[in-house]
Amino acid sequence: MPEKSAAHGRADARNPWLIDTHELSRRPGSSRSLLRELPVDTPMGIPDVITVPKGSVITVDLLLESVVEGVLVTGTATARTSGECARCLDPIADEVEVALTELFAYPDSTTEATTDEDEVSRIVDDRIDLEPLVRDTIVLALPLVPLCGEDCEGLCAECGVKWADLEPGHGHETIDPRWAALVERLESTPGDNTANGSDQS
Repeated sequence: MPEKSAAHGRADARNPWLIDTHELSRRPGSSRSLLRELPVDTPMGIPDVITVPKGSVITVDLLLESVVEGVLVTGTATARTSGECARCLDPIADEVEVALTELFAYPDSTTEATTDEDEVSRIVDDRIDLEPLVRDTIVLALPLVPLCGEDCEGLCAECGVKWADLEPGHGHETIDPRWAALVERLESTPGDNTANGSDQS
């Protein structure tokens, strides 16, 4: 059993998303600043629309404050995003910055005892896990309809070319579907043969 706990401790130490709060634990009023780049191992966002891609980093600039019920985390998280314009389908790259505020409750605190597991974050073995907080906050801040620009006109519905790349006055001739079959028949009938037959009669 002790060996399992030691291994668990070493694994925690290697996880950059886990923050050690031992120096703040149970000392209301104490605080520390944290500036860290956290690796993204799993894309955050909406696949094929917009994400914080795998292999990128999220920069967190935080203040950790010890309060009676736990450790209050406030600050910002910043990350680069990549995706596809919802109108013209061009690739887009941007940056998202979100504000973070979360109380991580101490074990056996009143907050921990009176809330469900998914209602408040917990401190486990003097560590807080920033990943769920950062992931949820960033995903909620990402646009559902990302655009390369507010004035993007998208694609021509007929030819699929970007309106921005087309000549002014671009358009496509349309034929009433009721006449389409007749037009196709006339185009496939050689009129010259008819004319020649009239001359010979």
